[in-house]
Amino acid sequence: MRSPVTGIVALLAALLVVIVAYMSLFTVQQTEQTIVLQFGAPVDVVTDPGLHFKAPWNSVINVDKRILDLENPSQEVIASDQKRLVVDAFARYRIKDALRFYQSVGSIQAANLQLTSLLNAALRRVLGEVSFITVVRDEREKLMGRIREQLDREAGGYGIEVVDVRIRRADLPEQNSQAVYDRMKSERQREAAEFRAQGGQRAQETRSKADRDVTVIIAEANSTAEQTRGVGDAERNRLFAEAYGKDADFFAFYRSMTAYENGLKKDDTRYLLRPDSDFFRYFSNPSGKPATETPAKP
Repeated sequence: MRSPVTGIVALLAALLVVIVAYMSLFTVQQTEQTIVLQFGAPVDVVTDPGLHFKAPWNSVINVDKRILDLENPSQEVIASDQKRLVVDAFARYRIKDALRFYQSVGSIQAANLQLTSLLNAALRRVLGEVSFITVVRDEREKLMGRIREQLDREAGGYGIEVVDVRIRRADLPEQNSQAVYDRMKSERQREAAEFRAQGGQRAQETRSKADRDVTVIIAEANSTAEQTRGVGDAERNRLFAEAYGKDADFFAFYRSMTAYENGLKKDDTRYLLRPDSDFFRYFSNPSGKPATETPAKP
């Protein structure tokens, strides 16, 4: 029969084995790489995910191996044409050498501070060599590539690889932007006034040409009408003359009837003429001949 002391010793031994095993095992996640430290000095770097062993007295530090973001505060940069720019940029990087990263900066927070300083310096160097138009329009993609190359070269000493650098916004400062906006507004207003003046001039020219064409058309129409009227009057006179030559009495009768029709209008039949005037000869004699006067007796 075992004594109680033996049981306690066995329990303590089992507990010690569990503690030693626990302190000798560590897990590496797929998104991490682990540095093994022995009394503060790095002795190994583990990049394969899974369960690994170490000495119980060793410690581990996990380093993220995913792509990390670096948000850079807006910076003022002076272009080669002395125009001031407000540049808002960001970068993406990853830790490719965990041991160098740990020995040089130690943490992601410290790395972000160091990379921010390097990024600002690269922005000033690259953008300071080109003009404002080149930055905002012409070669923006190419400039971002140059900034990334310079930042990657300088960050390599910290075990960091810069994946990408992007300029989110590059614009004039607020006061300069307002001045540019006011100048552009004045130019657009001047162009609008010029276009309106040109439009008014063309409208006046069009109206003048239309009025001239109307005058010419009316004049030509009146001329044609007068010619046609003259031809008609000549034909009428010819017909009248021909009719008069054939039957003078009938022609005189027709002319008088036409005069009666035109002269004796409705509600207005007043004439200040003598009854024996030639105009009323058909009233007193249907033949239209003047009545024979009765000779006076001796």
